[in-house]
Amino acid sequence: MALELRQQLKLTQQLVMTPQLQQAIKLLQLSRMELVESIQQELLENPVLEIVPESLDEAVMEVEKKDPADERFQSVNVEEPRQLHDPEWQDYLGEFSSVSRQMQGRDWEVPEEGMSFEARLAGKSTLTGHLSWQLRLSSLPQKDLAISNVILGNLDSVGYLCEPLEEIALMAECSVEEAERVLRIMQRLDPIGVCARNLQECLMVQMEELGLDDPVLVSFVKDHMEELEKRRYKPLAKKFKLTMDEIREYLECIQRLDPMPGKSFNTDDPQFTSPDVYVHQQGEDFIVVLNEDEIPGLMINEAYAKDMAIHGKGAKEYIQEKVRSAHWLMKSLYQRQRTLYKVAESIVRFQLEFFRHGVTHLKPMILKDVALDISMHESTVSRITTNKYMNTPHGIFELKFFFNSALGMDDGSEAGSESVKAEIKKLISEEDPKRPLSDELISQLLKKSLGVNIARRTVAKYRMALNIDSSSKRKSIF
Repeated sequence: MALELRQQLKLTQQLVMTPQLQQAIKLLQLSRMELVESIQQELLENPVLEIVPESLDEAVMEVEKKDPADERFQSVNVEEPRQLHDPEWQDYLGEFSSVSRQMQGRDWEVPEEGMSFEARLAGKSTLTGHLSWQLRLSSLPQKDLAISNVILGNLDSVGYLCEPLEEIALMAECSVEEAERVLRIMQRLDPIGVCARNLQECLMVQMEELGLDDPVLVSFVKDHMEELEKRRYKPLAKKFKLTMDEIREYLECIQRLDPMPGKSFNTDDPQFTSPDVYVHQQGEDFIVVLNEDEIPGLMINEAYAKDMAIHGKGAKEYIQEKVRSAHWLMKSLYQRQRTLYKVAESIVRFQLEFFRHGVTHLKPMILKDVALDISMHESTVSRITTNKYMNTPHGIFELKFFFNSALGMDDGSEAGSESVKAEIKKLISEEDPKRPLSDELISQLLKKSLGVNIARRTVAKYRMALNIDSSSKRKSIF
């Protein structure tokens, strides 16, 4: 067969992910803070993009910045404000003057406003820094300080030594005995018990410093921590010939010790959530309002774009590209807010009983339900509900919270898994500590209260998701 070249036309359809489309999809799944940062970054990079003035004062300030000779602004009459630094005005205003009498004699001082924000705050102390500061104040020789630095570099977040002492000695180029001696010194620093290799050693160091040398108490900590954790008190009472009241006294003594001495230095700053959607109740109706605070309105400076376009072909093409980019960003932001509003409205319609009565009335719902309701794809609903929060009459919840699986009920209807979890949490919070509810009993109580058919293993799964211990660990014999 002879080889030959041919040309033919073929018509196909394919989806091309343009940069603009990728940007629109990315904006959907950004959180509120990430969206604000993205807008601020675009404002820095795009010279034709500006923030819409929020008040008339800002518009007047823009007018004042223009050239007075410009004919477009000659008709605008802006009265010049009276100078407040005039001595008569200062006498009239008194303490409310912008230049008070007390400040007139302090012109030579460095103003506080000139300092950076970080310069006014004290640095947060870390566990490593706190221990290192104590070691520098001690009279340890240089070799011991070098060993201590190796130990500090191998502490975990709560202050435990996470490497064997042999490895520490190898890294510090010293003997195991020298590393052991330095470790014992460091375990007596503040907080006491830090640098311990396990829980028993941490508690024993604290007991030694506090003078707690009772043989039974020492034996409890050294050899019977597992029994104490599993609340096996009766075998311990029989072995040591103790009453339950004496066991309780020993437990109270152990509970006063700190099992994680370095945890106080590892506390994270609180994270505050700003809701994207507010749901307000007015009578029997619920109104959805988007939170647009800190999200600036955008506009294109047409005058600047025209002025820059006359400086040549290259400048004109650059400005045209930036104008198209600005238009697409504004369109994408509008589409994002519109999609978020439609999804929030759909959630309110599906979960109306939740907004009226609380979490126990949360209905099962999946992404497909909302997607069909607002005529959008499930992937769009999934993206717009990621990292978004709704302020409801019952608290702030992530939008993903309202999507939960279904559990069958006796009457043929379905209940949401989140409402079942809320009921499990309520039942356990009201139980008798001496007779905690088992998973099987909770399953029977749920059938009576909610009419839901739920297996014992499902109750156990939900209980573990709520970080609640089993009935044996919740039981208290005192």
